[in-house]
Amino acid sequence: MSRIGKNPVIVPDGVTVEVKGQDVKVKGKLGELTLTVHEAVSVKLEEGGKQVVLAPLSEERKLRMLWPTFRNHIKNMVVGVSEGYTKNLDIQGVGYRANLQGSTLVLQLGYSHDIQYAVPSDIKVAVDKQTKISISGIDKQKVGQVAAEIISYRPPEPYKGKGIRYEGQQILRKEGKKK
Repeated sequence: MSRIGKNPVIVPDGVTVEVKGQDVKVKGKLGELTLTVHEAVSVKLEEGGKQVVLAPLSEERKLRMLWPTFRNHIKNMVVGVSEGYTKNLDIQGVGYRANLQGSTLVLQLGYSHDIQYAVPSDIKVAVDKQTKISISGIDKQKVGQVAAEIISYRPPEPYKGKGIRYEGQQILRKEGKKK
């Protein structure tokens, strides 16, 4: 039995969860998210809408793996609509900087041209001091995906440490050439 899957998802005050068949709809102060749960996992709302309980419909290995996965997806939705998610990025390197022009993030990363990244409509991006980027939204997967796409334009390199990295990320540095 899954240690993660057997725990119910606690719904905090200010968040409402609706379950219709396999569709789960979560509403909160920050927005609304929906998810369609796999047909091999049952979803129930218990204790007057204060807990979401999931259970596998059979004991197949694949279905036992899906059960805690969907439980965590629902938990992430509940946290997202009540608190939201944020990823912070640091830009390091001489001449590397970022600007926000409308809904486009303009990155100057040492290439011959500026990189223009169109920010999705449900994600908020803020630039502080031209070297700090803050990405926030209610969907954990989308926030992480946007952060990963921005980092992929110039990942940190191991010799000088230049590039875009997550805030607080340690880069394993290599020693350069020796004479």
